Amino acid sequence: MGRHRLVLRTLTEAGACEIEHWFDDSEIDRRLGGRFWIHRALRLRDEPAGEFRGRRVLRSHGWLADDADGTPVAYLGGDVYDRWVRYHGEGKPLTGEISARTMSLAYVVDPARWRRGYGRAAIESVLAHPDVADIELWVLGIDSDNVASRRCAESAGFHLIDSVPDFEDTLYYQREALT
Repeated sequence: MGRHRLVLRTLTEAGACEIEHWFDDSEIDRRLGGRFWIHRALRLRDEPAGEFRGRRVLRSHGWLADDADGTPVAYLGGDVYDRWVRYHGEGKPLTGEISARTMSLAYVVDPARWRRGYGRAAIESVLAHPDVADIELWVLGIDSDNVASRRCAESAGFHLIDSVPDFEDTLYYQREALT
């Protein structure tokens, strides 16, 4: 793991309130939306959809990554699927199916801590978490122009699946599970 030792705790409503001010940052607001985003992520985790973009949702997770002082430095969460397929928009065929239990992971780092290794440390903490020991394939969807996040993904061992962004201008990175 990186130089930061982080502890994961399950995201709660109180935890969402602790970090909602991160979403006031213009960069995070532009990419994800305002404060409502983290509360929506919490609701989706508690009430996962049965199917999403051609994949069956098995369960959802959400965590805050705390530093040694117990201060949240990142949020991570997402859905666990029965397989991975590339979605090209409504009415278009799915492609690139991989039959593997997959987790699509989203992450947000406290803007005051950007470019200091917290993103990589948070991702590595999730990859090693016992609640996701059954994951065979990890996927990150990153805006094509988000160079910092792309570098973070690569530093955590993810590689670009396809250099052509999808219909939402998202690039996908994947990493096989830890063994």
